[in-house]
Amino acid sequence: MEINSLSDIDNKIANAFKTNKEIAINQLEEIISKMPVEIKSLINEAFTLKRIPKEYLLSSILFAFSNAGGLAFSIKAMGYVNYANLYFAIIGSRGDSKSPAMDLATLPLVKYDNEKYKEFKRNNADLEEIEKIDRKQLFLQDATIESAIYTHYKNKYSVGIFVDELYFIIEKMANKNSTEGTAWRTFFLQGNTNKHIDISRKTTESFRIEKSYPTLLGSIQHQFVPKLFADGNLESGLIDRILFTNKLTMNDQLSRNDISTEVYENYSKSLINLLNYRTEIENTFEMDDLQIALDLKANKRLFDYSQELINRQNKATDLSKEYISKMMINIHKLSLLTHLILNSEKQDYQSKISIDTIEIAILILEFYYINFKIVLDENITQKEKLPTAEEIIRLAIKNNASQKDVIAITGINKSTISRKWNNELMKPAT
Repeated sequence: MEINSLSDIDNKIANAFKTNKEIAINQLEEIISKMPVEIKSLINEAFTLKRIPKEYLLSSILFAFSNAGGLAFSIKAMGYVNYANLYFAIIGSRGDSKSPAMDLATLPLVKYDNEKYKEFKRNNADLEEIEKIDRKQLFLQDATIESAIYTHYKNKYSVGIFVDELYFIIEKMANKNSTEGTAWRTFFLQGNTNKHIDISRKTTESFRIEKSYPTLLGSIQHQFVPKLFADGNLESGLIDRILFTNKLTMNDQLSRNDISTEVYENYSKSLINLLNYRTEIENTFEMDDLQIALDLKANKRLFDYSQELINRQNKATDLSKEYISKMMINIHKLSLLTHLILNSEKQDYQSKISIDTIEIAILILEFYYINFKIVLDENITQKEKLPTAEEIIRLAIKNNASQKDVIAITGINKSTISRKWNNELMKPAT
């Protein structure tokens, strides 16, 4: 943080006596206070009435809007063109309401996918294979890398990788013997900066995604976090592209009430407004995008903040050094995403990005930077404790994975996994 005013000095002194979690909680509350009322109300009601941590729901909402915008919107600043696709990882323990947060934020888009699937089945019922219409969808929850890339090829404006547990996909990336893992990592690395993806096969259809736009949202339990940083995920730079969310807020008070219909519908309308606007661009222009300009003050603030990041990177001595370098890309992405969120209620997307929008985007990015520091403090700087085979099997059973998946991940022989698997199944439910 550079010192530009007396308030900056006050903040720096105040933060010197706070833990990273305390700083993150303050940042979180300030971010929520600056969100549109339809988002602010949903986060606060979900926390009060459903005990869903505010930070988990915020990340899930950002993912939902990131996915809905797709390649229909871009930002050009400092000579670079960027889009709003981002990767989120929610960290917590069992029972921390990770899944409810993700499900609540994405429900309007899941409903859209459900309707498109029904439409797809209905329209193709009587058609020959060569005449069949492509399925439109926003999310993939259980797919091979080949299926994910092919789905993106058919849905050029975005594909959302939406998984309840990140462990299995991350473990595949960490497995040097897994060609699928290497392909997943390459997909996310190239997709983060919207590069082309070229797939050539001798025996099957070859295809090319000229401009990629994957988004990612998933959860992971604390004990598996060190695996995120293992065997190539750190060295490749994938870790530096992930926005981590640690457990920060807690509500122990049960409520008999539910989130009000009005609050949910206002949130849903805002999100669907963005999706409909994106769909109109997609259907009308086919791979053109609405490039949103910045006003002069916003341009200057973005430039000054980018210079500040370079200065901070030069001084950093831990793993945050590389993470800060990717923040220089993510600030562009978050500036665009924040603009889309702030203007979704009135669909005023073509207005210029203001300095106030840039300030909110900076606040959000700094929030995730502090979360990354918390991850380093709590999981990485300590001696790595790898998950046991039993822990992996329990997670596999919970998520309907197969014994074959566990064998591929652990490298343990089939008979041992089968015996341990049966032992876990025989244990009483807790």
